[in-house]
Amino acid sequence: MDLDSDTMAGVIRRLRRAQGQIGGVIKMIEDGRDCADVVTQLSAASRALDRAGFKIIADGLRQCLADTNGTADADRAQLERLFLSLA
Repeated sequence: MDLDSDTMAGVIRRLRRAQGQIGGVIKMIEDGRDCADVVTQLSAASRALDRAGFKIIADGLRQCLADTNGTADADRAQLERLFLSLA
């Protein structure tokens, strides 16, 4: 599965955002910040990771549906397993 450059750029932005949020969570824990603040930031990082994964899978599904060379069924099954692993 090859992602187009626009999709890949969006996924990379989301992953970089999550990377920054995770770094922030580590710093918050090291600084002894309030538990609610840490969990809120951790939740935001988790959502960013989930959205990146779903974007990759959505683009893969789009490509599979457009595929007519006979491998679409196998690709769809693989994408379904990936989707369920994120759910």
